[in-house]
Amino acid sequence: MPLITLTSDIGQKDYLAGAIKGQLLQAVPGCALVDISHELTPFNYPRAAYLCRNAIKNFPDFTFHIVLVNLFENRHEHLLLAFHNRQYILCADNGLLTMIAEGKPELVIGLPLDKTITKNALHITRVFGKSIQAIANGQSIHTIGIPDIEILEKNPLRPLLGENWMEGQIIFIDHFENVVINITREAFEEQRKGRRFTIAFKRDEVIDKISETYADVPEGEKLALFNAAGYLEIAINKGNAAGLLGLQGYAEKQSAHLQNRLFYQTIRIFFE
Repeated sequence: MPLITLTSDIGQKDYLAGAIKGQLLQAVPGCALVDISHELTPFNYPRAAYLCRNAIKNFPDFTFHIVLVNLFENRHEHLLLAFHNRQYILCADNGLLTMIAEGKPELVIGLPLDKTITKNALHITRVFGKSIQAIANGQSIHTIGIPDIEILEKNPLRPLLGENWMEGQIIFIDHFENVVINITREAFEEQRKGRRFTIAFKRDEVIDKISETYADVPEGEKLALFNAAGYLEIAINKGNAAGLLGLQGYAEKQSAHLQNRLFYQTIRIFFE
């Protein structure tokens, strides 16, 4: 019985999320469906990559992950089916795949789209469902579509590095308004080299230690820790860090107003 996850930017306000599930249940009878999220911000690739990457790696081997994000940003003649780290990923050819995999996946197949059929989310779902059922029936992935297809590649959002500093971008703000930075514990320690540090953001807000839990500081106080995914997080114990500290998520497409507030979308760590 195939296990299929769903991640999208379509929201939950209309029929579409339910209709997508209905199409998959028809195409892959008996499959198990798991929602990761349908509330991703459109056109925000770093946020989508962070969420997908850290959810996918927790699923059993050979799970199918359908990512319906930024489906129509470009005109496509094919979709993508990738196999990477013993997981299947199905998405549009818009660059998100290489951001999720943090590089080119081990295997990528192109799934042709019928030029005579209107390309909407339900049609795309049917194409994905047909491919999943073919694999479930024992068909080789190499025979499902176009092997070794050229794909659009986007680089994961990396922190900037200097000899005595590193700068990260806010890639996710969670339900509690904790702020996630694109700096992993591994990258932090590699750049730190055992030195003392100061995490600086906004204008005069600083943190000079890493906490293990939110309860390490008094209620209402700010803290920094590495979350369950291993990424640096700025939080306030029993408070809303993003709102109270004036922090915003990184966005590739920004208005002139937001460009003037870019400093509030980044944090810098100084080492000494």
